[in-house]
Amino acid sequence: MLLEIAVFNLESAITAFNAGAHRIELCSAPAEGGLTPSAATIRLAKKYIKLPIHVMIRPREGDFCYSEREFETMLLDIAAAKIAGMKGIVAGILNSDGSVDAKRMKIVVDSALPMNVTFHRAFDMSNDLDIALETIIGTGCERILTSGGKQTAIQGIDKIAELIKKANNRISIMPGSGINAENCKHLADVTLAKELHLSARTFIPGKMEFKQPSVTMGGPTLIPDYEQQQPDSKAMKDILKQFDFKP
Repeated sequence: MLLEIAVFNLESAITAFNAGAHRIELCSAPAEGGLTPSAATIRLAKKYIKLPIHVMIRPREGDFCYSEREFETMLLDIAAAKIAGMKGIVAGILNSDGSVDAKRMKIVVDSALPMNVTFHRAFDMSNDLDIALETIIGTGCERILTSGGKQTAIQGIDKIAELIKKANNRISIMPGSGINAENCKHLADVTLAKELHLSARTFIPGKMEFKQPSVTMGGPTLIPDYEQQQPDSKAMKDILKQFDFKP
């Protein structure tokens, strides 16, 4: 079993490392579901974190059907991650009809070598999970992050188990979304998954003493302006206790 923690800034990555994570998914923009982090964040993560780091390659919020310029951006970000010495990248591209864009994903996989590629939860937005599974295997991706086509992995637990059986060790199926200390062991037992993905997110107070009450940067429903998101070390350790995890 391997525990991958999604983080959205450098300090959170260090927190996850210190708490016992086995792998880091490095992103930015949690309110958008994760976008590509800055080149500086990638380089400093490599400096301070002695774990495999997988970098999110997602040029914008919204859907996963990209223009030529957006795809060009993704390829340049992949090159930057490779130069920085990252272990892998996380990406996903769909066609407008909801099928996996096999042609572009093959280019992504080839461009990323020797890094490995995780196809992210764009998989759950595809029009047919079984067909998408076979298409992604054909592109050479190493794993798929999925909630089984549902909002959370627990809701999609039966489909995840089915996908793992169909994959038959040709690709790793990694459950993600809504995983916590209360459900992780049940999820692993039912699906037979060998990797779990979660953020274990919590919010801590920021360092500002003065707080401007009349202005918000992202709207009231997004991350509070005067709090910082980071992994919950206690929650991570509670999960680690339930498995024979070895950092």
